[in-house]
Amino acid sequence: MIRIGISGALGRMGKTIAGLALEDKEIQVVLALEHPQHKDLNQDYGILLHQKPMNVFLTSNRESIKDVDVLIDFTQPENTTEVLKVCEFYKKSIVIGTTGFTKEQFDLIQQYKEKIPVLISPNMSLGVNVLFFLVQQAAKLLREFEVEITEIHHSKKKDAPSGTAVRLKDIVLQMYGFKENDVIYGRKGIVGERPKKEIGVHAIRGGDVVGEHTVYFFSEGERIEITHKATSRNIFARGALVAAKWLVHQKPGLYSMNDVLGISNL
Repeated sequence: MIRIGISGALGRMGKTIAGLALEDKEIQVVLALEHPQHKDLNQDYGILLHQKPMNVFLTSNRESIKDVDVLIDFTQPENTTEVLKVCEFYKKSIVIGTTGFTKEQFDLIQQYKEKIPVLISPNMSLGVNVLFFLVQQAAKLLREFEVEITEIHHSKKKDAPSGTAVRLKDIVLQMYGFKENDVIYGRKGIVGERPKKEIGVHAIRGGDVVGEHTVYFFSEGERIEITHKATSRNIFARGALVAAKWLVHQKPGLYSMNDVLGISNL
């Protein structure tokens, strides 16, 4: 039995992960972590899960993590960096699904790879990680094509572009040999003709869209579109649980969903 903790337990993803974990005979949720100012903090997490009572600990409670095998974190960058310190202290594995990290924050995360197993992915969906692989392969073969990336999410999403779109952009940059200065985020006004050496990234927000990402490869007379559409948050939660099961058996290091899927050339 793998004992997991959920950081961001009362958020959308936290509740979804907990619900799926309850149906998994290999996993037991033993810890729920939440920000002390969360509006639902007075709720009993066990009642939410229809199982035995379980307190929701504050993220400042360092000792609360000592009984877990692996922590799953879907919160905010500032919280993730604090939770990492606790995981390091108690030598616990951590799966990070949080997005919106600055370069400095991501560099800080990488410093923990010598001490504990850390898996970080902008998208835990198994399908999206196959999307990353397919886009890499297409970009290898279509380097003369013009690339545009669009992403659509619900109106409550806080960061833009999405972490998944950023990852897709980085893959194309690497394959094309372009730099971040070659990326344009949206267009407005008289922008002139599209430069050949440019990647467009566009974010759309509205309604309750779980997530949709499309990478377009344009050339004269033809267009290739590679799209992934998420219709349920369960795919992210399910992927996070698969990652947790895999990570708990790994040595200290920095991992991604590519490692979980056995995709070695991305």
